[in-house]
Amino acid sequence: MVDLYNVGTYNADMIFKVGYLNELKRMLEKVLPHATLKAKPNLESRFRTLKRDWEIVYNMFSGKDNSEFGWDKHRQMVVAKDAVWNSYINVR
Repeated sequence: MVDLYNVGTYNADMIFKVGYLNELKRMLEKVLPHATLKAKPNLESRFRTLKRDWEIVYNMFSGKDNSEFGWDKHRQMVVAKDAVWNSYINVR
């Protein structure tokens, strides 16, 4: 995906243009000729996972009672006291 973005042919305004999945599939076939990866289903699945995970993190910081959560920029992760995590997990 990074290589596809860096080429610049399929990117516009922070999104990929139509046809990028076909080009990505061709790129995957060059690198992994005998793999049966299909770009569209594999990427769509990964995007759904990333969106779900991002939504959880976003809600931790933007939802009500969010003052207890923090961000550790060195470890790139959400941090909180054990009591806060336990409370959050019990609610969800």
